[in-house]
Amino acid sequence: MTKFEGTKDYVATDDLRIAVNASITLERPLLVKGEPGTGKTVLAIEVAKAIGAPLIEWHVKSTTKAQQGLYEYDAVSRLRDSQLGDERVKDIKNYIKKGKLWDAFESGERPILLIDEIDKADIEFPNDLLQELDRMEFFVYETGETISAKQRPIVIITSNNEKELPDAFLRRCFFHYIKFPEADTMREIIEVHYPGVKERLVANALKRFYEVRDVPGLKKKPSTSELLDWLKLLMNEDVDPETLRESDPNKLIPPLHGALLKNEQDVHLFERLAFLARRERS
Repeated sequence: MTKFEGTKDYVATDDLRIAVNASITLERPLLVKGEPGTGKTVLAIEVAKAIGAPLIEWHVKSTTKAQQGLYEYDAVSRLRDSQLGDERVKDIKNYIKKGKLWDAFESGERPILLIDEIDKADIEFPNDLLQELDRMEFFVYETGETISAKQRPIVIITSNNEKELPDAFLRRCFFHYIKFPEADTMREIIEVHYPGVKERLVANALKRFYEVRDVPGLKKKPSTSELLDWLKLLMNEDVDPETLRESDPNKLIPPLHGALLKNEQDVHLFERLAFLARRERS
């Protein structure tokens, strides 16, 4: 198995590379946490690209049940078809819909299975998958067959920490927390997306970006993707890098701040700070 070293489109820190390769070696799911916008979901896509593996994505919602990852039996359609005299009813397999785990277990090549935002589902969801992820097989009651993995998929699970995951589930995972990128790593990320962008613009924008993130009381800190959007706008509008260094209290809110501040509470917070700064000066 080729080791994951990052890709030209994804800047992976040393500790993240070690975590990915450790989970592959141990054949345990990699549980990735980190604040939104740190590249958790994209990681699975880039690992698949890097090692040339097929990617199977299971995006979890609040209504998702673990059983849907295995299969679903459509008894209603079968009943309707039987009433209509449809020949299909003779084979129950016509009414079994394969889930993402089934797809991963049947894959000809060793796949990457992404279980995205596992914490969105019911608290029992992770426990309901323990046996299947451990044994790499499950039983289909309607047909009496056991579906076993041809080869153990590389499982990457993401969580936004919306709720605690059960201890029994955590014991079976290799865990990695993606820290928010420091300025040097962020420069590398910017260079990947905007090669050759003006250094002065990047330096001033980064300084302002981290200042915004450090404001106490901020409801939603801007993420990497929001920084990239902001930089794109700054370049498109040809904003003078020097305006990003303004100490004028009237300009405490960054230009084009709608790319960074995503709710009215945070905009009001900056407006109040600007008001207080003006009052102190007068």
